[in-house]
Amino acid sequence: MAGETPITLIGNLTADPELRFTPSGSAVATFTVASTPRTFDRQTNEWRDGEALFLRCEVWRQYAENVTESLQKGMRVLVSGRLKSRSYETNSGEKRTVFEVEVDEVGPALRYATAKVTRTPAGSGGQGGGGAWQGSSGNRAGNESGGGWSGQSSQPRQPDNDPWASAQSDEPPF
Repeated sequence: MAGETPITLIGNLTADPELRFTPSGSAVATFTVASTPRTFDRQTNEWRDGEALFLRCEVWRQYAENVTESLQKGMRVLVSGRLKSRSYETNSGEKRTVFEVEVDEVGPALRYATAKVTRTPAGSGGQGGGGAWQGSSGNRAGNESGGGWSGQSSQPRQPDNDPWASAQSDEPPF
């Protein structure tokens, strides 16, 4: 969409995603990602952390429920979305501006983890061109945590050559 600032963010969740519902019943999940740049100092032969950037992220509907079920505090995630600014005035009259990410895609970073993706049931209100997905991811210590995905349509369409359509074989579809 014109005039929006796209952003891709890699970082760690500072807390478990929070799920709440609007008065009309729509689910919304919010979570904060801490992204800390690292640079290598050749003189000391050490990595140095820069100043962390904390960005609040927001995701809606079935996607919000998938994210809440799949992601946990401390997980390294990749987030793609649109950067939005919002201005408001505090009770004491101070004007403030905050930046938030309206999430298009989010999932676990797989550099130091693994994930197993499972499809949510088609009737669960998935929003995606391919249906709603949710996954689980474990870190090197073997702890279970996860990552999720969902798209935009109300009825998942399954193409004839969809390798995920049946789970009868353990063989890869390719």
